[in-house]
Amino acid sequence: MLMPVPVPVPAPLLRAHARSAYQIPALFLAIGALICSHPAQAQGQTPSPPPSVSQTRPIAVSLQELQAMAAREQPALLKTLQQLVEIESGSSDREGLERIAAVIANRLKDLGGEVSVLEPGADVYRMFDTPEKPGPMVQARFKGGGGRGKVLLIAHMDTVYPRGMLAQQPFRIEGQRAYGLGIADDKQGVATILHVLTLLKSVGWKDCGEITVLINGDEEISSPASRHRITQLGSEHDVVMSFEGGGGPDGPDTLRLATSGIGAATLMVKGRSSHAGAAPERGVNALYELSHQVLQSRDLSDPKVGRQVHWTVSRSGVVRNMIPPSAEASADVRVERVEDFDWVEAELRKRIQNKLLPEAEVSLNFERRRPPLHASPASRSLAEVLKTLAGEQGLPLAVKDVPTGGGTDAAFAAVSTRAPVVEGFGVRGFGAHSTQAEYVQLDSIAPKMVLVARTLMTLGAQGAPTPRP
Repeated sequence: MLMPVPVPVPAPLLRAHARSAYQIPALFLAIGALICSHPAQAQGQTPSPPPSVSQTRPIAVSLQELQAMAAREQPALLKTLQQLVEIESGSSDREGLERIAAVIANRLKDLGGEVSVLEPGADVYRMFDTPEKPGPMVQARFKGGGGRGKVLLIAHMDTVYPRGMLAQQPFRIEGQRAYGLGIADDKQGVATILHVLTLLKSVGWKDCGEITVLINGDEEISSPASRHRITQLGSEHDVVMSFEGGGGPDGPDTLRLATSGIGAATLMVKGRSSHAGAAPERGVNALYELSHQVLQSRDLSDPKVGRQVHWTVSRSGVVRNMIPPSAEASADVRVERVEDFDWVEAELRKRIQNKLLPEAEVSLNFERRRPPLHASPASRSLAEVLKTLAGEQGLPLAVKDVPTGGGTDAAFAAVSTRAPVVEGFGVRGFGAHSTQAEYVQLDSIAPKMVLVARTLMTLGAQGAPTPRP
């Protein structure tokens, strides 16, 4: 189990706050680092050596000073949010994604990262809505000064909104809310990462093994180009922190240890056209067949096991006075168990054999778009540390260990690792995928920066937590 550690600062700042600073004995830090196991070791890799007393630098500034620093950093974060929001970056908008990637890459370079802008490779996982050329990824590595562990921070820069919608909801601040398309999902996550790293740099903190940042441009379309990179990086790091929104506007801040898997089913019906008035009997009405198929597949959900299948989109026909020769419908599929993907697909393939119109042709396309994320012993152990840290700063924090229907890139990061993977390090907000009211709560920004900064410092001093038996 990890113990929270205070914030290391340069000597001049320490002297200025000598009365409020406190220390953790160097021997305790060294012992804590020695007893903490690493996921890399569980996979047969050589674990990082324990830090020396000089590497852990137990001298620290008070929590109150860090909170004051975060409050001073918040206006700069809001300016970053405005800059990001004012670049339209829909998942299929290559020009916009290239622009926002350049901004993020330059900011990470200014912070001292080794930055690469990565283009999609040959391993793109093609789905029905995958663009010909998905958006790029921005990756940055920050080498530490001898502390423990490797931490991966992930967020995404793409949105669900097509070009031109920014005018309907421009960036603005009203009261305790900052509005803008994509601001909650997930440009706040990008901004939070940038300004936590800025905060850590300002106090001179380098006591970590390595921090890697990955910002992808295709999350909203199930990460066809970035999923393999995220999985690879997840297996190479000791902790994964994902920066989707951290709860609703009324609190508390929320972290998630589990998220749903996401699939998509598409039924396609081929019929035969004819004149709807003069010769309807010569046609095969694809709309009738599609309606039959949807109705006989409306009972596939089972809340007891977290399985949801909902038909959400349909289209058919050419003109009003023609028997429709084709029709199709799509369903959103959510599961908590990977095996339920197989069950839903098999059940649908069985049911489409039962047709209303024998001459109709019915086919199914089924996509496994995102795996579920399961709460693990490692993530539960880290969650206990996070609750302790939040309690020390007076931040109400809820930890959810069962899925609530949403999916996340954190699930890809967890595929090939035993490391703790935690979602929800972003700020609180509301209205994602909405054209009227997407916003973030201003009063959640500074507290979340403090929590993230203290989490990184704790991990740097002591490594990843040891899961409880």
